Amino acid sequence: MNANLRPHTTMMIVPTGVGAAMGGYAGDALPVARAIATVTDRVITHPNVLNGAQLYWPLPNAYYVEGYGLDQFAAGRWHLQPVHQNTIGLVLDRAIEDDLCWRHLQAADAARATLGLDIHSYVTTDTPLGIRLKQADAATWGTLEHPDSLLRAAEQLLQAGCTAIAVVARFPDDVGSKALNAYRQGDGVDPLAGAEAVISHLVVRQFQVPCAHAPALQPLPLDPSISPRSAAEEIGYTFLPCVLAGLSKAPQFNSSAQAHSISASDVDALIVPASALGGSAVLSLSGTPTQIFAVQDNTTALAVDAAALGINNVVTVRSYLEAIGAIAAQRAGVSLLPFTQTMPPIKPLSATNK
Repeated sequence: MNANLRPHTTMMIVPTGVGAAMGGYAGDALPVARAIATVTDRVITHPNVLNGAQLYWPLPNAYYVEGYGLDQFAAGRWHLQPVHQNTIGLVLDRAIEDDLCWRHLQAADAARATLGLDIHSYVTTDTPLGIRLKQADAATWGTLEHPDSLLRAAEQLLQAGCTAIAVVARFPDDVGSKALNAYRQGDGVDPLAGAEAVISHLVVRQFQVPCAHAPALQPLPLDPSISPRSAAEEIGYTFLPCVLAGLSKAPQFNSSAQAHSISASDVDALIVPASALGGSAVLSLSGTPTQIFAVQDNTTALAVDAAALGINNVVTVRSYLEAIGAIAAQRAGVSLLPFTQTMPPIKPLSATNK
């Protein structure tokens, strides 16, 4: 990066639980994030993009920001403060069986020993969290029977000096369900994603610290026909490793700008599926100089496009490959007009009455 230029910043969003063709499965948007990271100075994205269960990829210029925090950041209410390392606290749902609990604790110990992560301690909630899953054709969501228990556990860890929270909640085993089978075959909506978002949103909203969630589930029976897009969730007992890796350097949230903090006004480009422009972060940035790139090929179960919302600062691209090229041009200071089929001549400025 030229020292005389400010960093070029790209935000990448793939909404959770809406059946995105890329980013709707187990870390299948991570290759896109890796490619984007090579043509911009900073990538701001969220766990749904970077998490891949047992799999993850270290991106030195990526910022792992939970969805609620991302919305507050885009609205200008919060700023992102980069860190060298967070101290992670682990919340375990009281409903997790002993053997499954040990699997998650072993995963956390492995992350400490193998990756050098600072995982301080864990707290078991004082009552089962009571996760309930809900699904409609276009989206998944969920409910939490005892949110107060989750908040008490998180508060204990924060008071002990933790600066980021990983949550492992016991999710219903839905073996044999139509929705789960469709997801494992690379079709349909992630049945867990909406409920996971509820959990992390609650902690981030209450305490303004980085948080991400990993569901606790019993291993599924072997199915040789599993889709590659879902396969990352088939290879272990826990989805925790990617969450711990992401939280280890997740930026902190500040209500006011500090030295080296990143603000919404720093975002040069936003990449989002063309049919999913109705999210809070997109709407907040739609009225700013941020250039929005809407990707047509990443279809979702939604139908909320630029025309439906009346958003003007949107460039529609066919694929993420086109979006990456557009960002490279933007960062280089090259207009996108020469890349279009027709380039109109320069128009004279209309005279005004004096």
